[in-house]
Amino acid sequence: MANFVQTVLVIPQATSTEFDAYLLAEMGGILLLLGILAFIATKNRLSVVPLFILMGLAFGEGGLIPVGLSEDFLFIGAQIGAILLLLLLGLEYSAREIGESLKLGWRTGVYDILLNAIPGAIVALVLGWGVAGAIVLGGITYVSSSGIAAQLIRESGFRKSETARRVVSILVFEDLALAPYLPIASAVISLSGVLVGAISVSIALVVIGLVLLISIKREHYLSNFLNTQDATGLLLTVFGAALLFAGLAELAGVSGAIAAFLVGLLLSGDVAEAARARLSPLRDFFSALFFLFFGLITNPADIIRVLPIALLLAGLGIAGKFFLARIMAKDMSDPMSWLRIGAFLTPRGEFSIVIAGLALSAPFATDLLPIVLTYVLITALTGSLLLKTFHSRLDA
Repeated sequence: MANFVQTVLVIPQATSTEFDAYLLAEMGGILLLLGILAFIATKNRLSVVPLFILMGLAFGEGGLIPVGLSEDFLFIGAQIGAILLLLLLGLEYSAREIGESLKLGWRTGVYDILLNAIPGAIVALVLGWGVAGAIVLGGITYVSSSGIAAQLIRESGFRKSETARRVVSILVFEDLALAPYLPIASAVISLSGVLVGAISVSIALVVIGLVLLISIKREHYLSNFLNTQDATGLLLTVFGAALLFAGLAELAGVSGAIAAFLVGLLLSGDVAEAARARLSPLRDFFSALFFLFFGLITNPADIIRVLPIALLLAGLGIAGKFFLARIMAKDMSDPMSWLRIGAFLTPRGEFSIVIAGLALSAPFATDLLPIVLTYVLITALTGSLLLKTFHSRLDA
């Protein structure tokens, strides 16, 4: 034990190349700033996502104060963040819930696709990004941020209102639509030929079908092996399984985040609920690094270059969500209801950036990333500010 303690204490002094005290302090300072930004955002009822991205832009290449953070640490942290975001999404729903939600809310979901996914796909085709670009940008403009919306609902006093219920219903539909969308989009992006593409998409569909079938037919089969009372064992088992299958998926040329989503989908009931409670703090920590990382690797000068396109997409995206809100609230008595629903649905966030992350190797990625970051910044801030304008604690 004495040798171990002596070794730990001597490393920073003896081998500075292996243990950089300045880097440690710098990383601690960054995390401290992220925490302060989170407090500021919560106090002002704003989404923290755009603040994390702006911080990354400020400290990244071309920013105001470039810092020498460990790229390996941030890259791995961002990967874990994406894995946890989708793992928790999979744990949120069971396959049976997916079927029931699709059956009950498919009409509104179709309107959502027409109003929000199609405009993004058309813009991608106009930009010359092809079918893959259309699928990617359509998904980015389609899906609202369930994380930001949930935060805004909680902090604005609408948790038990009819407004919140309708917002949550469409958010659930959108999140569930990611189940088939993400693997297919990942397969289409990585196409190296028509035959290979057809095989990749077919495999993605077969895997999704098998996971859904197992989840429905053997809903509690895997959950019965896990003990919800053993917090440490449950945390390590579920998180370890997600990382393991994510790594194996990456080796096979498939998105690791998608594999993590499918792992979450296989668990249900008390085990899924307990796992969500244990993993949520980890998700919050690594998702902060996730947003920071994408800000760091984007040059602010690129944002200026693509600003007109991002503004066009943001305008279309905001208008699309408010048109959808008008349809959703047509039978509600409060005339302000549709405005609040539109404000809750306006922000795009974590999953828009996850989708962009799937396309980092695509030919259009150079333009895609700054467009998406700007799009997320505009919509997240706009949604938060609009909600403050339309705010009322009366049940809508």
